[in-house]
Amino acid sequence: MAKCYVTGKTTTFGNSRSHALNANRRTWKANLQTVRIKDENGKIIKVKVSARALKSGKIERA
Repeated sequence: MAKCYVTGKTTTFGNSRSHALNANRRTWKANLQTVRIKDENGKIIKVKVSARALKSGKIERA
């Protein structure tokens, strides 16, 4: 399953509600990007990171 390496964000589930309040199941997928980063040992690895984590600078690209 796709999951953010930094924040742990995954797919969220819920209902899509019509005007008549009919419920249909739907999903919201996290905006995940595949990026190359340096891990703790300085090794370059490919991981999935959310766009928000990239934008806020929580991770450094390789």
